[in-house]
Amino acid sequence: MCRFLAYRGTPIFLDKLVSSPEHSLVRQSIHAEQAKTETNGDGFGIGWYAHHSHPGVYREVHPAWSDENLRSICSQVTSGLFFAHVRAATGTSTSRSNCHPFAHGKWMFMHNGQIGGWHTIRRDVEALITNEAYAARLGTTDSEAIFLAALSRGLDIHPIEAMTKTISDIRDLQTRHHITAPLRFTAAMTNGVDMFAFRWSSDEQPPTLYWKANDQGMIVVSEPLDHEHGQWTEVPKNSVFSAVNSDVSCHNFMPSH
Repeated sequence: MCRFLAYRGTPIFLDKLVSSPEHSLVRQSIHAEQAKTETNGDGFGIGWYAHHSHPGVYREVHPAWSDENLRSICSQVTSGLFFAHVRAATGTSTSRSNCHPFAHGKWMFMHNGQIGGWHTIRRDVEALITNEAYAARLGTTDSEAIFLAALSRGLDIHPIEAMTKTISDIRDLQTRHHITAPLRFTAAMTNGVDMFAFRWSSDEQPPTLYWKANDQGMIVVSEPLDHEHGQWTEVPKNSVFSAVNSDVSCHNFMPSH
């Protein structure tokens, strides 16, 4: 599994969350404490919004802990909304195009989890993507396919509904192909203004997700960036966390099984 973080608030240097904390995302790439795999060394990525409506993205196949360019960029770039992700591959190649976050237009998306039986239903899942959105497909991951399928289902207009429909359709495909391996979906997405984070699984083991607010903004993480765990709130299973304008809320997220 992977580890990620998302931030929305007053512009800060990326390294304040990506590399400086005692249990930073870079640290988690070597030693994750709440993940199925301790090491997340199959590439990394950062994406941020600054002067344009679409995000800038830097992705690389090197482990995050060994990439001096990542540390340099994070020490120089400030943003009021950014994503960062360290990857543990689940059956697809380690390539730049398979590293998160994925971006299309104003949207950015990253995922921790997997579609059980992906290689069996990959063609059917990709058929959920419109031709226009499929033209943006660069990699081979199930995560990117989920993102593009949601874009094909009205992500711009109804973000949560589009993702609910996408995950429901994929679950239907798993059922049709008699796949019992779970679909695990802990993910974050943003349009550069609003931010959404999901924690759901078809079994009882969705990957972890936490959030915390401070005087600068809102942070969503796979696992806390420090050992003050009492300051972090766990996002419940089968939930979507949303930060829309000044409204921060958590609601049920229940795709059909």
